[in-house]
Amino acid sequence: MTNETQKIVALVDGSIYSASVCDHAAWIASRTGAPVELIHVLGRREASDSHDHSGAIALGARTALMEQLAELDAQRAKLISHRGRAILEDAQALVEKAGVADVTTRLRHGDIVEAVADVEGDARVILIGKRGEAADFAKGHLGSNLERIVRASHKPVFVASRAFKRISKVLVAYDGGTSAMKAVDHIARSPLFRGLAVHVVTVGSASPEVTKGLADAKAMLKAAGIDAETSVLPGQPETALGKLVDEAQFDMLVMGAYGHSRIRNLIIGSTTTAMIRACKVPVVLMR
Repeated sequence: MTNETQKIVALVDGSIYSASVCDHAAWIASRTGAPVELIHVLGRREASDSHDHSGAIALGARTALMEQLAELDAQRAKLISHRGRAILEDAQALVEKAGVADVTTRLRHGDIVEAVADVEGDARVILIGKRGEAADFAKGHLGSNLERIVRASHKPVFVASRAFKRISKVLVAYDGGTSAMKAVDHIARSPLFRGLAVHVVTVGSASPEVTKGLADAKAMLKAAGIDAETSVLPGQPETALGKLVDEAQFDMLVMGAYGHSRIRNLIIGSTTTAMIRACKVPVVLMR
């Protein structure tokens, strides 16, 4: 993660979140010096349409119609591809305008999770909007691609909020689990967090184990030059953390993607999903 040659992989889809994804990618690049790769994925259904539209038509007419439909499908595939390139060109212009010199683009076909798996070896972070172009904007809905990417990715996933706001104050949700400890270690090592105000919080009761965990997290960050505050917050994580983010005006939440759960390998922890839904700020998820 601290290797400067590793890329910021930003997924853009032309939705309302794409500009925010670009702005956040530029912010990360400005603090880390990492290059940005913008990726647009054409899903299999978008990229091709192989349905037989002809129905039961007399042979001669059917052949002519099939030819016309094949031509229309080819035009459609070409238009979708052009649109994808246009989305990437617009995104590249936004990131470059924000002062990032090293920006590349890639148009991919197929499944978005497979596309992420192919590129994440060279990535320091995967950046995605909270909701995608095809998402239902009903309150509480989370884009299915986001959930699938968080499950599959081995790199930190940065979930961009709807609008970019300069980040100076970071809340770290710490439950003592492996992914939470990894999150603290990542913050200690990454130049992204230098000079930011960091607050590490555990939701629950202040048991000796919790107190020791927070002290260890504080010591690890202090050794890296980050003077973090720590606290224990009563209540349920999804409500208590969301309230704290709002009231204390945090600009970003960092948390483990999974809590202590026997089924954590199958689904995103319910607290994580609730937090992404509830938070109006970017959320960074660590595996």
